[in-house]
Amino acid sequence: MKALRSHAIGGPETLQLDEIASPVPGPGQVLITVKACAINYPDVLIIKDMYQFKPPRPFAPGGELSGVIAAVGDGVTQWQVGDRVIAMMGNGGLAEQVLAPADKLFALPDGVSFETGASLLMTYGTNMHGLLDRGHLKAGDTLLVLGAAGGVGLAAVELGKAYGAKVVAAVSSEEKAAVAREHGADEVVIYPVAPLDKDQSKALAEAFKTACGPGGANVVYDIVGGDYSEPAVRAIAWEGRFCVVGFPAGIARLPLNLTLLKSCDVCGVFWGAFAARDPEANAVHIATLFDLLKTGKINPKVSASFPLERGGEAITLLAMRKAIGKVVVTMNSGDDT
Repeated sequence: MKALRSHAIGGPETLQLDEIASPVPGPGQVLITVKACAINYPDVLIIKDMYQFKPPRPFAPGGELSGVIAAVGDGVTQWQVGDRVIAMMGNGGLAEQVLAPADKLFALPDGVSFETGASLLMTYGTNMHGLLDRGHLKAGDTLLVLGAAGGVGLAAVELGKAYGAKVVAAVSSEEKAAVAREHGADEVVIYPVAPLDKDQSKALAEAFKTACGPGGANVVYDIVGGDYSEPAVRAIAWEGRFCVVGFPAGIARLPLNLTLLKSCDVCGVFWGAFAARDPEANAVHIATLFDLLKTGKINPKVSASFPLERGGEAITLLAMRKAIGKVVVTMNSGDDT
């Protein structure tokens, strides 16, 4: 089988398309024939050894995938060969086949494409945990989403609307603004390219305040970080919640006096650790996602698709912060419906 693997620390250009033997499932494992693998920001980091987890090399990046079970190991009774599944893994998805723990899979509902299935868990799962468990979002709240046109951002916009919030989408271009509006954003703020000087930071804070309204943002969902975080905190509501989700623009340095003045909470969103620590609660969230998908309240946007041999280009698209919605790598392994 083919696998796109990292042999040395570096960017997407260092990945190599290798021909390797198909793995054999051990006890409690299944072998999945991969149909689609979504690319996420951790894939940008993991090949540079900048992520929380550093797998031994060589390894294939790609932690979110969909496919069909090709074989099951001893003791696996809940899955059968031919079942359509979604899997969340630390890495390994950029390969034609991959091993996965049988108890970490979710069934891919009939009628849902493999590309859509591969685009659900990381983005929407993160946001179900982040918005509901950490941000305590409720109907009538105002939600400010930074980086609202990326995979996680668009999912946050959709879920915010599904749960009855006013959604303010912050993006970097008119093209991304249009996409955010298509997915339900009530207001859009287009922010300048960082670094921001003092006047630009102040102007952005005022733009956020105007878009959010006089009460401010009850929940700020910060997927970007860097120079954009402080202006967002300045637009937060009294006793608002500032959710720290990601740092593609760099790790922000927040003046903590602002949190005192607004009596607001700053909370981290680490969905992977939550899912590992409380799999039952995570399973409830995922079941809710499937219900929202079935009723049309969420609809993952796959804006670009690449074959396996061009998987490095997919990672580059995210690294350059040019992706809109989800970017997916598909495999030449049969029917893709």
